[in-house]
Amino acid sequence: MTTSSSAYFPHLILPKGQPIKDGLYCVLRDAILEGRLSGGTKLPSSRNLAEMMSISRNSVLAGLERLLDEGYLVTKPSSGTYVAAVIPDQLIQIQNDITQTKSQPTQSININPHFTNLLLHWNKQTLSSQEKKIFHVGVGCVDLFPHELWGKLLGRAWRQSYYQLGQFHDPRGYLPLRQAICHYVKSTRGLNCKEEQILIVNGTQQAIHLAAYALLQPNDQVCLDEPGYDAALNIFRSFAAIVNPITSDEEGMRVEEIIHDHAASKLIYIAPSHQFPLGDTLSLARRFALLDWATQHQKWIFEDDYNSEFRYGTHPIQALQGLDEQQRVIYAGTFSKMMFPEFRLGFMVVPEALIEVFSLAKYYTDTRSSYLEQVALAAFIKDGHYARHVRKVRKACYERQQALIVAIETYLSDVLIVQPTDSGIHLVCWLKNGWTEKEFLIECEKVGLAVQPLSRYCQIASQRPAVLFGYAAHTPDEIQANIKKLAQSLY
Repeated sequence: MTTSSSAYFPHLILPKGQPIKDGLYCVLRDAILEGRLSGGTKLPSSRNLAEMMSISRNSVLAGLERLLDEGYLVTKPSSGTYVAAVIPDQLIQIQNDITQTKSQPTQSININPHFTNLLLHWNKQTLSSQEKKIFHVGVGCVDLFPHELWGKLLGRAWRQSYYQLGQFHDPRGYLPLRQAICHYVKSTRGLNCKEEQILIVNGTQQAIHLAAYALLQPNDQVCLDEPGYDAALNIFRSFAAIVNPITSDEEGMRVEEIIHDHAASKLIYIAPSHQFPLGDTLSLARRFALLDWATQHQKWIFEDDYNSEFRYGTHPIQALQGLDEQQRVIYAGTFSKMMFPEFRLGFMVVPEALIEVFSLAKYYTDTRSSYLEQVALAAFIKDGHYARHVRKVRKACYERQQALIVAIETYLSDVLIVQPTDSGIHLVCWLKNGWTEKEFLIECEKVGLAVQPLSRYCQIASQRPAVLFGYAAHTPDEIQANIKKLAQSLY
């Protein structure tokens, strides 16, 4: 048997200094790669191969199993083991050749023209990094989140949801969570709503997307803060809407600009409690003016209340939704700022007339949000953990805000002017003494700071250069050390 096998099977010599099974794997793989064992060649049986090479059958089986797992060999029922017609190395090369071919701009891919423009900047972004982003805008106090408690709640949700995980649920979300949110926002933000109006979404961006999806047609006009939330701007433009920039002053968005210059607008996007990114608060008089206009002309208002819980020392003016007696306001809230960025649950409070419309939009977008996280969050809120966490985070954020202000005034006072604010989780700082945003950001990148330029959020070229520092995710000592490091780099 050995002789007949040797007649068609190449001579193999096991290398020294490694386990026999690994040696067999290596010599067989090399024979395949060098073409001494071509595709379709039948291998001797494991017993014959063991006899040929004077090794144990177990070692042969272990080496062959590895080659099978990696795709160099295939088995055919009632026939035996064969060298694969196309080996992994060839597949990799074929894929590389395809990738190189695709990378050549041979034809237009005919996509949404708005996304064509966005793609120009997409590759410049670092979407994933294991490094901590210092002063990154939009990140809350992740170090204060009760991870152990949250893990227990998730575990409990898992153990209690065996049957429910196999069911289809209301696209509006888990009913106990909607009930808990309804009670919470009525008591803390003065909202006027029923549980039927609550819709669970995967964050504020999805809420904006659903509003555009459900309400807008191409060339519909939308009003947006200037400067304003860039994600909202790009969502509206992706639906071919015409976006009108509305500037702000000390009383917030200039509502009179909407009424007099953009009366054809169908939807008004606004963050009245803390305008993003400048932090202005819409005055009570302008809130009533906007609501009256929307009621008279059947317009919709999208209220983004992303920062309502981050207010220090003052009580917020009641939310627009709570002042709205005619149900023209679509309200959106988020948990990611208070929890952690990867916690993708938020909520909407929609007018009763739009419940079915938004439920359908949600269903055809992603059917429903994560069930287990909804169950855990419902318990987190109902058991009082969320309210306690809010109080803890609010106190810490104020301390961190003050630490950042002191550090900037101590080390960077000849470069930056801090814009006062009594809320939020970032600071706007105006550049002085001829500094441009680009120059300042280059210096920030040198020391690993993820500071954002104000121009990122502008439709109209800003007359004054400014930058944004997110501070909530850093301790006072960490804030001071990094501002000092930046100052040393600048000087």
